[in-house]
Amino acid sequence: MKILIPDSKTITLGDISFDRFKEFGEVEIYELSGAKLMPERSRDTDIILCNKVPMNAETLRNAKNLKYIGLFATGYNNIDLEYCKSRNITVCNAAGYSTDAVAQHTFALILDHYSRINEYNNFVQDGGWKRSDTFSPFVYGTHELFGKTIGIVGFGTIGKRVAQIAAAFGMNIVYYSRSEKEFDGAVRLPLEELVQVSDIVTVHCPLNDESRGMFDDELFSKFKPTAFFVNTARGGIADEQSLRRALESGKIAGAAADVLVTEPMGEDCPLIGVKNMTLTPHTAWAAKETRERCVQQAYETLKAYLNGKPINVVSR
Repeated sequence: MKILIPDSKTITLGDISFDRFKEFGEVEIYELSGAKLMPERSRDTDIILCNKVPMNAETLRNAKNLKYIGLFATGYNNIDLEYCKSRNITVCNAAGYSTDAVAQHTFALILDHYSRINEYNNFVQDGGWKRSDTFSPFVYGTHELFGKTIGIVGFGTIGKRVAQIAAAFGMNIVYYSRSEKEFDGAVRLPLEELVQVSDIVTVHCPLNDESRGMFDDELFSKFKPTAFFVNTARGGIADEQSLRRALESGKIAGAAADVLVTEPMGEDCPLIGVKNMTLTPHTAWAAKETRERCVQQAYETLKAYLNGKPINVVSR
């Protein structure tokens, strides 16, 4: 059995091993494979384990033996599911592996904004504390999270973990979800009401036709002017030009994003260099433990499929 891993560099730079997959057959690994390289590299392969490489009629035209695509990811926007279904190719994803890491990163961004850690470090490193005439120079205004209201958009596994952390800080929790969820003390609100009452709005919903461009000029205009916006979900959920305008006009006080519409970042990204905007390069999920968990889940999912009991099925 031939197993292809076409984009290993998106999962590991050598700190995570794929040796476990040799149990199932011959494993062929490439660091990166664009759409142009995939037709030849996927020729006659039985199984593909990938992250973001496009899987469609063009890239898989030579993969006549392909029976299974396993994702090192939860999202599957790169997979043409209709095509796979027409070819009887089973598609399975990895679910829930990044919950703790994404929640942690979300609060790292929130804490950096409210405690001004990076700015105070730069102040000290530049000699500002040495020149201070007080033992505690209040150069940058900081604020407590206690008593603040956090609005969580999307209340699945990650959204609930964010709520748990928020509760530990003594925050008020409101959330927006298509259905009522159980979480002690959390209040479900319509989206417009949520942004009006929240000090922090953090996004944890999937990107789909309903959520694409959800945060636009109209919605940002309803935010508190002191509000902080965080997106660690998908870039397309927030209109980037609208977010830029909201920051530059002072309609919101700050924002942070780990995701963009175009990744890697394009030269014309409207959010680069914007005041009070913090950007990280889609690394919320990238803790070593998280990536190890993802690969192990892909292994277990493939094993279940080969044993005739598939799990985490997206399409078949």
